[in-house]
Amino acid sequence: KETPSRSLVKDRADTVIIGGGCIGVSLAYHLAKAGLKDVVLLEKSELTAGSTWHAAGLTTYFHPGINLKKIHYYSIKLYEKLEEETGQAVGFHQPGSIRIASTPTRVDEFKYQMTRTGWHSTEQYLITPEKVQELFPLLNMDKVLAGLYNPGDGHIDPYSLTMALAAGARKYGAQLNYPVQVTNLNSRSDGTWEVETPFGVIQAKRIVNTAGFWARDVGKMIGLQHPVIPVHHQYVVTSTIPEVKALKSELPVIRDLEGSYYLRQERDGLLFGPYESQEKMKLQDSWVTDGVPPGFGKELFESDLDRIMEYIETAMEMVPVLKKADIINTIAGPITYSPDILPMVGPHLGVRNYWVAIGFGYGIIHAGGIGKYLSDWILEGEPPFDLIELDPNRYGKWTTTEYTAAKARESYGFNNIVGYPKEERFAGRPTERTSGLYNLLKSKCSMGFHAGWEQPHWFYKPGDETGYKPSFRRTNWFDPVGREYKQVMEKVGVIDLSPFGKFKIKGSDSVKLLDHLFANVVPKVGSTNISHMLTPRGKVYAELTVSQLHPGEFMLVTGSGSELHDLRWIEEKVIRGGYKVEIENITDEMGVLGIAGPYARQVLQKLTNEDLSDGSFKFLQSRHLKLSDIAVTAIRISYTGELGWELYHRKEDSVALYSAIMEAGQKEGIDNFGTYALNALRLEKGFRAWGAEMNCDTNPLEAGLDYFVKLNKPADFTGKQALKQIKEKGLKRRLVYLIMETDNVDPEGNESVWHNGKVVGNTTSGSFSYSAQRSLAFAYVPIELSNTGQKLEVELLGKNYPATIIQEPLVQTEPTRTRLQRKGESHKI
Repeated sequence: KETPSRSLVKDRADTVIIGGGCIGVSLAYHLAKAGLKDVVLLEKSELTAGSTWHAAGLTTYFHPGINLKKIHYYSIKLYEKLEEETGQAVGFHQPGSIRIASTPTRVDEFKYQMTRTGWHSTEQYLITPEKVQELFPLLNMDKVLAGLYNPGDGHIDPYSLTMALAAGARKYGAQLNYPVQVTNLNSRSDGTWEVETPFGVIQAKRIVNTAGFWARDVGKMIGLQHPVIPVHHQYVVTSTIPEVKALKSELPVIRDLEGSYYLRQERDGLLFGPYESQEKMKLQDSWVTDGVPPGFGKELFESDLDRIMEYIETAMEMVPVLKKADIINTIAGPITYSPDILPMVGPHLGVRNYWVAIGFGYGIIHAGGIGKYLSDWILEGEPPFDLIELDPNRYGKWTTTEYTAAKARESYGFNNIVGYPKEERFAGRPTERTSGLYNLLKSKCSMGFHAGWEQPHWFYKPGDETGYKPSFRRTNWFDPVGREYKQVMEKVGVIDLSPFGKFKIKGSDSVKLLDHLFANVVPKVGSTNISHMLTPRGKVYAELTVSQLHPGEFMLVTGSGSELHDLRWIEEKVIRGGYKVEIENITDEMGVLGIAGPYARQVLQKLTNEDLSDGSFKFLQSRHLKLSDIAVTAIRISYTGELGWELYHRKEDSVALYSAIMEAGQKEGIDNFGTYALNALRLEKGFRAWGAEMNCDTNPLEAGLDYFVKLNKPADFTGKQALKQIKEKGLKRRLVYLIMETDNVDPEGNESVWHNGKVVGNTTSGSFSYSAQRSLAFAYVPIELSNTGQKLEVELLGKNYPATIIQEPLVQTEPTRTRLQRKGESHKI
């Protein structure tokens, strides 16, 4: 039993952790174990109060996210040895778990997930109905088509787990104080914090919000509105069931995905927990508007069996012994959801030395791994691996309370929905973040959601099957995307690129700052280049295009999903280096139109007196000009690799600019294209994408970005020394370019690459090549298997397809073709 320690032993700390659930206690344990002195955790009532103590405690190796699997893996491995390390029992059971497939689509999903597990250390198997029954003899097998089996899965007692982590944290020198409420937070000019409590003030170098469903209240103290919301989650526990008691070994945990529930053995009975549909599930909205009631700690909500009755009946059908069982306990407690069900983990934009680990729908399985991940990041100054999907800065001011509620409702209801590639979810859309063209285009295309924005994926023509029709195979967008591909290659196309993140940087130190931030040289006035920000260990933190518009004034452009992720990194460098610059985020004010294709110049030339010829407006040049009397910043660049420009303009001018371009291009047969065609075009040109071919898991040399990395430039840019060492040691793996023979399925990325019966690497992205009429993919493989002509295999939906490494690119870019034409050489398309 824990002894409370009300008083504050210290008035100074390196790190103050606010919240004593399993996440906060795990972070305290990991920081202290790594040798950080002065770690203080403050908990307002008692450890595990809130969501931890009443959790069902499920632990699984499975996760559809590639790097979140690493978090799950670390947690389970830690929990296996925690009792031995701390002397505290943790009540860890590992009978395995089985996800049940009872539809052919679900079997496809399992095959899709299996191809993503080959290059992981996680044990995972696709098993037959016979094997499912052998492992779980109490199942009604009528509907079971297959199982996805993780042998090391199970469940743990959340209270005991937290107490063991707390014992470990104390053993390594952390201070856990409770009941001590944080009453206020003051940020000081030097970036440190004053943490106010009823027992005095602690001066802290950094604070970490791990306050669970109190996270919003903590955020409000410093003016932040964290998008988290409490959901009512119910599970029931039965009395002893003779058939369960008679079993020789513990049953594996079952997840009946069509029935949307989990079920596990609890002593000699069963524990059953459903995820209700978004219409039936219940949110605790009042806590968002009015805050959590002051006394709430280890209380529960009133249970509502009627709400889950249909799920209980479905479970009785699947596990018939449930019909005779008595319910002895019903738990209805709050768990915190973020809009997309994933937690928010890491440093927060706009507030120095304020970190969060909040919004955990599955805190128990995440606790160990996230504690280690955050601890490493705090101590090393960069994340140990890439988890941009958990970046707290993926949300912005567009994330309203209404949006958060609508998405949390959807995410909870869709907990066990089929996870398709290119998945779209429609609740809460559109947000206020629509481009100037949204109303004009919304009925003409299938829109995708990107960081709050709506962006056209592909456009409809008469006779097309419209709408979002998800599939693991080629679906209704396949032919239209081919049509748009052809449009750009043969004529001219227009694309809405407004979701790009866009920043202006100016000031006396702007050149110095960018020289330190980026591995490439700083572009001259009127020029643009592609530049990478690297981490101290030489990983690719971000890729941006950098244009020097006027002396000392730059525009930086990044992908929609990286906007605040990149901005936070830049702002931190500015503060640390004391650079005299101004940074302005102009993402929401600026619209962007892309125009690309052989007739792009012809169309634009009709709208301006400026000379757009190749000699006058060269590739990678930028300039201000007027098109049809509308002011634009035009950059001659296109992610399609074809002749093209990106046109940056005021959002309110988007419709007029778009209309003028479309009107001017009638004779040339101008038309729209979307991001799916853009992806096919960039892959054929061998262009890498941040988040796929490069991220915080990859260095620029193995990603084939040598051209953009100037190791010989005088400035000591971040990551330079690490890269020199990487180069000296030699690469272990390399990004290669694969052409594949497939049937009705194309690579997406993250599939296993095979050679001689072994998994040797993984794809990073892929698409159908409409020019070669075959599939195309990028993949990482060991150096010894990276030569052109090497035969490999790529696993798609349970089948290995032949693949060959080819010289990239498949299709040369327009600037290269033009250059070769001038020299009289032939080029390849």
